[in-house]
Amino acid sequence: MTKPLENRIALVTGASRGIGRAAALALAAQGAHVIAIARTVGGLEELDDEIRKAGGSATLVPLNLKDFAALDRLGASIFERWGRLDAFLGNAGTLGVLTPLGHLEPKVFQELLDINVTANWRLIRSLDPLLKQSDAGRALFISSTVARKPRAFWGGYAMSKAALESLALTYAAECEGSAVRVNLFNPGGVRTAMRARAMPGEDPSTLPRPADIAPVIVDLLSPACARHGELINYRDL
Repeated sequence: MTKPLENRIALVTGASRGIGRAAALALAAQGAHVIAIARTVGGLEELDDEIRKAGGSATLVPLNLKDFAALDRLGASIFERWGRLDAFLGNAGTLGVLTPLGHLEPKVFQELLDINVTANWRLIRSLDPLLKQSDAGRALFISSTVARKPRAFWGGYAMSKAALESLALTYAAECEGSAVRVNLFNPGGVRTAMRARAMPGEDPSTLPRPADIAPVIVDLLSPACARHGELINYRDL
């Protein structure tokens, strides 16, 4: 039986753990060849082992998203091998430090911009021609509730996610008239290491697991998805 994403090429950032890892596994399970990007080689190799055990395939790309020149080269490498990209999940992100704005160190502020915003912009520049070579290119960016409902001490992270939302929705507007569909996805609280750092007193058993939300991500990256230019909240589905 043909799988829904058979012969599709999907790129996932932050693929070695959390939501990115779960999404990569789910995409591969539906037939996509996954280009998995993360800093940690060990985590990528473990992901690859699991994908292959389930009969899927992946290409591992150990990469720091702050290496902007490497992000610029990525699109050319994908074009040389596949000639297109069918799905892009901009998942990787950093929490920074939860602290009053006046105490936020400049280097932490800059890293929030570099990873949560600039890296996604560089990836749009690098991958947009490839997505437009697909018959149904799909791009999805992971956002957060604090992007639109800021809270005390979360200013750095909230600022970066608000900027990401503006970036993604602008890109969506620029893709009107093409076969590319671009959306934002807010998963809400999910049982991840980042969430545990942000909310150390929270009972993780009250939260959905990354694997619980991965099917929604797969649907939003599938050719059948017609949604475009939207912020989609997991809890509204």
